[in-house]
Amino acid sequence: MAGHSKFKNIMHRKGAQDKKRGKVFTKLIRELTVAAKEGGGDPDANPRLRSAITAARAANMPNDNVDRAIKRAVGGDDDTNYEEIRYEGYGPAGVAVIVETLTDNRNRTASEVRSTFTKYGGNLGESNSVSFQFTRQGLIEYPLNSGSKEAIFDAALEAGAEDVETQEDLHVIKCAADDLNVVRQALSETLGEPATAKLSWEPQNTISLEEEPAKTLLKLIDTLEDNDDVQNVFANFEIEDDLLKKLDL
Repeated sequence: MAGHSKFKNIMHRKGAQDKKRGKVFTKLIRELTVAAKEGGGDPDANPRLRSAITAARAANMPNDNVDRAIKRAVGGDDDTNYEEIRYEGYGPAGVAVIVETLTDNRNRTASEVRSTFTKYGGNLGESNSVSFQFTRQGLIEYPLNSGSKEAIFDAALEAGAEDVETQEDLHVIKCAADDLNVVRQALSETLGEPATAKLSWEPQNTISLEEEPAKTLLKLIDTLEDNDDVQNVFANFEIEDDLLKKLDL
């Protein structure tokens, strides 16, 4: 399975599972809260909040929920202090895994993340123990009906993006992490608001998995994503399309 196909399948799988679990709103509200506390309640002046609102809309979160979370954060009604902590480690078959969290109890989160790695044959490492195998990158996604492949490519090039990947159901525009907000703003003026705009950890190389380690790794990722403190999970693996179908993903 090629890298872009892997990305498509894993992101589709994650989206479907988030909806199934009903946990996505909890994670989005945390991000809205942190973004508003950090940079204020005006999305035009707060790129992180704007990204959080875009993600909330993509997940069909009611506007009232979004507005309430922002107002509580800005007004000081939400006194929960969330810390952003990144965990790094290795899963089955030596797959490198990065886990991004927002937590109000770092001891609880560290314990739960560590036990999850251990349960599924992995081990949690020190800070920066695997991140050198990834590139920090901006990802901006538009629905397929936003324009032709050529039109999207031209708009992305003009906006200062580095690459465009057109998949079955969306266009994925990649840019340097530091350029995410500038590129997104430029694209918004020509293509409208994107479906998502976020920072990602893109693997520099991937490990191709056979059936058994694939099953175990996906259970590891599922369990991590099921944790309310976990916002994102990134890993450097590939699974062949036929095996994905066999695993019903």
